Amino acid sequence: MVPHVLVLGGTAEARELAGELAVRPGLRVTTSLAGRVSRPGAVAGEIRIGGFGGAEGLAEWLRAHRVTAVVDATHPFAEKITANAARAAALAAVPAVVLRRPGWRPGPGDDWHPVASLHGAAELLPRLGSRVLLTTGRLGLAAFAHLTGPHFVVRSVEPPDPPMPPDTEVLLARGPFTVAGESALLREHRIDVLVTKDSGGAATAAKLTAARELALPVVIVERPPLPQGAAVVPGVPGALAVLGLG
Repeated sequence: MVPHVLVLGGTAEARELAGELAVRPGLRVTTSLAGRVSRPGAVAGEIRIGGFGGAEGLAEWLRAHRVTAVVDATHPFAEKITANAARAAALAAVPAVVLRRPGWRPGPGDDWHPVASLHGAAELLPRLGSRVLLTTGRLGLAAFAHLTGPHFVVRSVEPPDPPMPPDTEVLLARGPFTVAGESALLREHRIDVLVTKDSGGAATAAKLTAARELALPVVIVERPPLPQGAAVVPGVPGALAVLGLG
């Protein structure tokens, strides 16, 4: 049987891993995408788009397609997918690993305010500023929809889903971003507080440096916990090693 690796994708790390696996002779790789982004970028190997029908549906898919290993390389905030993947792998008796880039850490001069959720960020915001750069993605803006005072600049790859705060300006952009560009954006829109998720990685970290240089407070939404007992690696080399391909 040809080894078959399922990569739950949607991140740069997932694309990198698929590229590494696709060139291995005698190995089959399928990347599963949720389909929430209209232009996900090129991915090596086979691609599957859409949900599985929960953990049980994914477990059945793993069995039917003779998957020999699962790599969950989804976004650090894809909590439901990660939970379903862990349960499905256990049900199907398929080894699984979570590929999760390290989170950001504050440094000297940072004014970070960690919160556990988007609702926590919305509760804290009015005490920190009135002109907000919101970079938490296009989903979840409903948590801020009741805030009528602040002016929001919402940046996302795709148009955000309503409901949104009444005073909202939308910027469509895809990283990577530069510190100079982020500083210019913060100044141009007179931003006095930044709200972001702890996504980690270098592609969107420039905003944190720009906020530090401009002495702006940053509200950081912390990552949800991983499933108990999950095997976690911080990068593609670690995933390859777990798969016995390092």
